Amino acid sequence: MGSDDGLCPVCWHGMAFIEKPVCYRLGTPFAYDVGEETWSPRAIASPPVFDRLRSVAFYEGSAQRLVLAYKFGGRRELARPMGKWMCNAGREFLGPDSVIIPVPLHWARLVSRRFNQAATLAQVIATGCGGTYQPDILKRRKRTRRQVGLPAKERQKNVRSAFGVDKNRLDRLEGRHVVLIDDVITTGATVTACTKTLLAAGAASVDVLTFALADPARSDAGQEIHP
Repeated sequence: MGSDDGLCPVCWHGMAFIEKPVCYRLGTPFAYDVGEETWSPRAIASPPVFDRLRSVAFYEGSAQRLVLAYKFGGRRELARPMGKWMCNAGREFLGPDSVIIPVPLHWARLVSRRFNQAATLAQVIATGCGGTYQPDILKRRKRTRRQVGLPAKERQKNVRSAFGVDKNRLDRLEGRHVVLIDDVITTGATVTACTKTLLAAGAASVDVLTFALADPARSDAGQEIHP
């Protein structure tokens, strides 16, 4: 499957990497170069609450297998190469001034899973870009149903009011640029709820960085993204 720093040749050829040119807001690729900071029709029709989304690859083939092995298969060592690729994918907005915040798990799910996959990736990314890793600012207030298999509207309802900010750490957030980290984005309901919470608490801006992106235009890519 992979090593500390990369993939075996077979897995590498199975990675559907996302490469420029991409939509400035949603990070989805264009068929040809249409200029810097161009928005896709989807972004124009329904602008996301976050500033920009960037992902390493589409959630299919080797990328999907990597995520599942990392998240559920005990392959925590995959966080290192995955995090390094994410640093490269998010290089336009990652830097020493960035506050790196993972999408949190509810404490009960954290106990059962034993680790937060987004938090481990966020640690690698913060080290790579020199940003500040802050895993305790954003909290999941309620235990939600698993998002897998839920339609877009149900996902949005599921995470409504699910997140909050630790009031004792507001000074670490106020006026800062936040990069929100997760392993996969599907409908975007979770990162949207997180972004709204962070902006309401005083963050100046929020960009989103994930390892994989589910795109409805591709086969076996999951459900549509609805910011």
